Amino acid sequence: MILDNFGISTTKAFEPKANSALLVIDLQNDFCPGGALPVANGDQVIEPLNRMISHAHKNEQSVFLSRDWHPLNAKHFKPTGNWPIHCVEDTPGAEFHSSLKYLGSDYVVSKGTDPEENGYSAFEGKTYFRPLDEVLRYFKVKKLYIGGLATDYCVKNTCLDARKLGYIVYLLTDTCRAVNQKPGDEALALNEMANAGVKFTTTDEVIDKAR
Repeated sequence: MILDNFGISTTKAFEPKANSALLVIDLQNDFCPGGALPVANGDQVIEPLNRMISHAHKNEQSVFLSRDWHPLNAKHFKPTGNWPIHCVEDTPGAEFHSSLKYLGSDYVVSKGTDPEENGYSAFEGKTYFRPLDEVLRYFKVKKLYIGGLATDYCVKNTCLDARKLGYIVYLLTDTCRAVNQKPGDEALALNEMANAGVKFTTTDEVIDKAR
């Protein structure tokens, strides 16, 4: 492992060289079946995301994995917030799903660490104590491939923030599932992302195009 003068650890094998990156959103135990706040069929996105992670590594793209990392006293939780207690820092529910095949050289982005904030967007989080946007710009990333949980909350907010910051954004639609607290929430989220300039694609399309 190398710790460069920016304070980011890399390995020679996986130091990113491409101007695109993969951003995996909140593939944590509490958001998968059996968790405290499960997204229906949330575990079905793991297989295509694993293929995207492998594809990114082969193409020298950096991989970022966001996670909710809430303090127990977060206002995000009921009764003051909208959600049951989930993804509390340093608990099994906050761990990435055991089937997610990421590497130690990938970058973990912790968000929702402030008890006063929801932390829906990965751009509210930090990796190596640096804001995600700052690290992406350090790696000269201009294009983001995004997938994970959930389409109508953290995925949507991350995509919208990425567009506001000027990134080219591709949503991997086969790697997302929605909460749908209200019927139609997923469709509304997709429409909002499309209107913001997010491009829709799939894992197969990305990998096949690179061959």
